[in-house]
Amino acid sequence: MSVATASPLVEALDAQADALVADSVDPALAGVRSTAREAARRHGLPTTRSERWKYTHLRALAARRFVAPAAGVGVDPTAIADVPAPRLVIANGRCVPALSDLHGLPAGLRVRLLSEVLRDAPGEAAAWLATDGSRADAVFPQWNGALAGEGFVLEVEAGLRIDTPLHLVVLGVEDGGDRAFHLRHRLVLGAGATLAVVEHHLGAGAHRHLHNSVFRIELGEGAVLTQARVQHEADGATLIQHTQARLGADAHYRRLDLELGSTLSRHELEVELAGDGAVLEANGVLLADGRRHLDTRLGIEHRGRDTRSELGWRGLGAQRGRMVFHGGIRIAEGADGANAALSNKNLLLDDGAEIDTQPVLVIHADDVQAAHGATVGRLDEAALFYLRTRGLPLAEATALLTGAFLREPLAVLEPSGLEALLSTALDARLALAAGRHGAGSR
Repeated sequence: MSVATASPLVEALDAQADALVADSVDPALAGVRSTAREAARRHGLPTTRSERWKYTHLRALAARRFVAPAAGVGVDPTAIADVPAPRLVIANGRCVPALSDLHGLPAGLRVRLLSEVLRDAPGEAAAWLATDGSRADAVFPQWNGALAGEGFVLEVEAGLRIDTPLHLVVLGVEDGGDRAFHLRHRLVLGAGATLAVVEHHLGAGAHRHLHNSVFRIELGEGAVLTQARVQHEADGATLIQHTQARLGADAHYRRLDLELGSTLSRHELEVELAGDGAVLEANGVLLADGRRHLDTRLGIEHRGRDTRSELGWRGLGAQRGRMVFHGGIRIAEGADGANAALSNKNLLLDDGAEIDTQPVLVIHADDVQAAHGATVGRLDEAALFYLRTRGLPLAEATALLTGAFLREPLAVLEPSGLEALLSTALDARLALAAGRHGAGSR
């Protein structure tokens, strides 16, 4: 099979792969990396001819050259001042022990770094990095398999209930060049275990790095995972993440995604409700203001009997931002008794912004309940006028109405006590977005 014509981006990633191959000493790990690399080179970068990438152009990204992260990058501690402990911190693809703090976690939670596993158990790491090379639209996970050098590895023993949330921080830090780093995370909950995790993707200074990550999650029978993901990277950053979760019988997966920053962010969330009685509650907020491009793609598959998924996503488009949302639900043959609901509601504040939403529902089973819908609308002019007549400036009135609209998905976090933390992050960004809109509308 022919190899696709290499772009500057692919050439840069290939150069990083050359360095890893030269340093590799484990045959199994080297083979997995080589297979993933060859698949990525063969397919080339996805284009808008691919249905899964129809609304996200990568021409500007393809023309850029990135270099590997530098060792020992300096990190200002104020960048994570709002992130409580216990926490793990990675900056520009490398762990920062000085900013990490794991005090107070129980012994039944095993915490490792991928770099440690690569060093001490390369055969184990090879199994984790194995990547499907057949998909032409999964090039970034393939490059991740070839290049991932760091990540969070969390394993919770069966029956352990952990009440304190664990914060996982990934920082992009300005250090004089455009860096590309690739993280591979793994989270496994044993039967009946309970855990809350918050992912923070943050920017420290102006930078234009590429962050490519894969997060694999496995929930055992009756396990309960609450996960929040806050993406508030620097303007100019590019984030591409693939999250894949598999739920055992009666497992409960509750998550919230806040997309608040970066220039380009694409997140693919794939969840398999494999066991009978598994439950997924996944909400999200997409805030596409300025010239931001946010692309979220859900792929939810019901395979067990009597499974349930509730998906509530809301978006906002302002200035020249673009929001892309694909909500796909598939109820497989034999998944009788499934109950699936998807809602995607969006506000369009400016004519220059764009929102593309596509709910998809495919049913191959009997005796199911399923519903999906999507809307794109404007702010209620009557409500806006009413607030203005009460003396509120346009920016404040806009912030009040958009805040009420976009804050609703945060309710999914109420049982975990994380709602206040995430609400603070969202409110700060909403105020900025509404201020820009108000200034441009006077």
